[in-house]
Amino acid sequence: MTQHGLNAPLPLTELIIGAKQLVSSLLQGVNLYLIGMMGVGKTTIGRLLAKELGYGFVDTDDVISQATGKSINQLFAEVGEAGFRKLESDVLSQVCAFTKLTIATGGGIVLRRENWGYLHHGLIVWLDAPVELIYNRLAEDTTRPLLQDVDPKGKLRSLLEQRTPLYSQADLHITVQEADTPEDIAKRILEAIPNVLKPQVSH
Repeated sequence: MTQHGLNAPLPLTELIIGAKQLVSSLLQGVNLYLIGMMGVGKTTIGRLLAKELGYGFVDTDDVISQATGKSINQLFAEVGEAGFRKLESDVLSQVCAFTKLTIATGGGIVLRRENWGYLHHGLIVWLDAPVELIYNRLAEDTTRPLLQDVDPKGKLRSLLEQRTPLYSQADLHITVQEADTPEDIAKRILEAIPNVLKPQVSH
C-alpha cells in the first residue's frame, strides 16, 4: 500500500498545473507564433495553446479578412500574392507589439525576410505535416487560393520544398502525424517549451 509521505507521487492534476506554471513563468508573456503549411492545424492548435496558457489568440488570415472585408481568395484575385503578403506583414508588425498572444500565421508568412524580424520577438513553433496528410485534409477545401491548381498535390509538394528551409529556422519543430489529435500536439508543444526557454539563473 502506498504511503502518502514525502515520496508519494503528486496527483496528475497537480503535475499538469505545475507544468503549466513552469511554462508560463518561462514564457514571461512572450508570444507564440505557429508557422507551417496550410492545413496542418495552426488555428485549432493555437486556440488550445492560448486557452492552456491564459493567452489571447490571433489568426493573421482572420485579421486580414476582417480588416479588408474580403476573403483570402478575393484578396489573392484582386491584389495578387505579393499584395496579400504585404498585408500579412503589416498585420504581423502590429501583432508583435502585443504580448501574451498565440498567433496562427499564414503558410507563406516565412517568405518575406522582414517578417522574421517580427517573428523573432516571440517563440516560433513549426507544425510540420507530410504532404499526403495536408492534401487529404484540404481535398475539399475551396478557400485556399494557392491550391487552385490542376495538380494540387504537386503544388503542395513544391510549396513545402520551397518553404522547408525557412520553416526549419523555427525555435521548435513539431512533427504532425495522422493519428495525432490537436490536444496531443498542443501538449507536446507545452512539454517542449522548457527545453527551448531555460530558466534564468541569478548569479
